[in-house]
This record gives sequence, C-alpha cells and structure tokens, in this order.
Amino acid sequence: MNTPHTASLVLSTLLAAGCSGGNADLGYLDGGTTSDGGSTDMANRFAEVDRIAQANAAAVGAFGLAIYGSGDQLLFQKMYGDFSPDRRVAVASSSKWISGLTLFRLVSDGRLSLDSTTGTVLGWTGPKSAITLRQLLSFTSGLPPDANCTLNPSIKLQDCVSQIAQLNLTATPGTRYDYGSTHLAVAGRMAEVVTGKTWNDLFAEQLRTPLGLPTEVTYYTAPNQLLGQQNPLIAGGLVVSMNEYAPLLGLLFRRGLLSGQRIIRDDLFTDQAKTPYPSAVIGESPMQQAGYPYLYGLTAWLECDTPATGCQVISSPGAFGFTPWIDRDAGYYAIIGTLNTTSSGKVVKASVDTAQQLKPAIRAALGK
Repeated sequence: MNTPHTASLVLSTLLAAGCSGGNADLGYLDGGTTSDGGSTDMANRFAEVDRIAQANAAAVGAFGLAIYGSGDQLLFQKMYGDFSPDRRVAVASSSKWISGLTLFRLVSDGRLSLDSTTGTVLGWTGPKSAITLRQLLSFTSGLPPDANCTLNPSIKLQDCVSQIAQLNLTATPGTRYDYGSTHLAVAGRMAEVVTGKTWNDLFAEQLRTPLGLPTEVTYYTAPNQLLGQQNPLIAGGLVVSMNEYAPLLGLLFRRGLLSGQRIIRDDLFTDQAKTPYPSAVIGESPMQQAGYPYLYGLTAWLECDTPATGCQVISSPGAFGFTPWIDRDAGYYAIIGTLNTTSSGKVVKASVDTAQQLKPAIRAALGK
C-alpha cells in the first residue's frame, strides 16, 4: 500500500545500503528534491546535529538518527557504528506509543472510550472495577506497575490479566502514577474483549496493514528472543526497524491522518499530550530517575512545563535506547534507533540525553 512515507522509506533504504560497517553517508531530502545544491544546503544546516550525534556515539552505542519533516520527507539520516535503519530490533517502551495508537483507533470507532471501565468491559468487581481506559493509558490505574505474568510466553493475555485482577491496588485510581507493564496489559485485554480478536491481530488490522508494514512487525512476550505472541508484552514487546517505525510515528505526528483520510479522532491527540491527573503522586518514573521532570500523558512523555494544558514535544524512549519523539511546534519527528539488547538506566539515559541535546540543534537547522 502506498503511504506518505513511501518515497522517504525508499530513499532511506538506498542511503543506508552498504553503510552498516561504519558511519553511513548523510542522507537528505530537501523540499522533495535531491539536487546537489539542496543536499549541500541541508548538510550545512544539519552539521551541528551530526556533530552532537557523533559526540554521543560512544555512550549510546551503535545507533541511527532519522529526522522527518512535516510532509513526511526524510530531512536527515545517518548511522553511527554498525547499525542500519532496516534492522529490526526490540524497541521496548517505544511500543507504548504504538499500543496507544491501536487503542485510539478502537476509541475512534466507538468500540471503547477513554471512560470505559474494567468493570464494564472485563467484569472486574470492587474498587478495581472503576479503573478507566484513560487511567490505564496514563499509568494512573492504581495497579502495581509490574506483574511476572507479563513476561510469561506460555500463557495467553487473558490469563495474565486474570492474574493482574487479583492484585491489590496500591492507590485509588487516578491518584498515583507508576510506570510499568500492567496498565497496558489490562488495556490490551479490554481491546481483545470488545473486538473478539487477539492483540496482534488487532495491531495488524488497525495499524500494520493500513500502513503497509510487513507481518514481521509484531509484538512478542520476549521480543529479543522473538518468543511468545499469545501473551504479547503490550508495553514493550514490539519488534520493528527504524524505517518501519517511521510511518507509525508519522501517523501520530499527523494526528491520525493517513493519506489525507482521518482514521483516528483528532481530539485523542490533544488528550494524549496532556496529563489527565496533574496532582497524582509520582511513584515509579524512569524519566525522573534520569534527571528530567517530565510528567506523562496517554502513552507519552510530556516534554514541557505545561503538562496540565498540553505539550508540543512528546516522546516514548525505550529501555534499550530506541527513542522516538515529535515536535509539533518545530514541525518534525525523529527517531534514535539503537542496537542494545540489555535494559539499564544507563542505556536509557544516554539516548534520552542525546535526544535532549539534539532538539535545539534540529530546531535551529529548521529555522525555528
């Protein structure tokens, strides 16, 4: 299927060819042209971006950087070390954004709402029955953030969520934020129940097929081992390349427009970019552990000092360093793709720090 990214992805592939063994040549697409003048101009404009990325290569490890403009054109791409934009990797918590998009499509279709509850959809009882989809997507459900069953490939998602249902709440829903996997496991099961389909089938139907992505782009329980699809880790199990993540990120950047057609309600992206419970106590927060004060919206980190009213810059970095973000004010979106397969705070911080250093340089390159 043709998507707005087709030309960009073809160009990305050509630029990356034969460059996986070292620093790839720079790739640019300036206003839809590839003239020498345009390429030289873009090279000059993005020289500081390249310098910052190169300076952080030792800390991040082998990685790639791709920057797309508001028309989905590839503005800059370079690989630093033995990496390729076509290399499929586990993206850890960068999966959360894509899971949110999948659920947003179901909300847009009226099969769920942000106010749907676990009581109504899953038959939960007691205080846990009042948990809403909005609270699950903002990690304020009051559930413990992690459960061992989310890492068990031998059971189904419904079995894992049945175990999560037996856990005691750590807080009244909407009053405490805790980053973790249980919230989206429950949200994913709600999607399965209202559609009668498995999570991976839903992802394929709602996003993968419309965007023309290959079947290998899917969720696993253990993504680094490509193990387990019946109990997918919805908060962190997606396996995808930079080139394949780009059209998903572009759909988010365009606020649900695909080839000019609206497939996700616009207001959901307004909700995504602000925190629904500004007064919630902050519990587990890897971003704050990394030294950043950012709060959380709906499956997205809010990178501004007005999270209650909305942010133009939002992101979803993963534990292996894969770090996508969008800047609607500056009119671009970007991906740091990494090769790491082990999770650590150091890995996340290196990529997040790199992204923070790159953002003002990218804005300057774009004349913002």
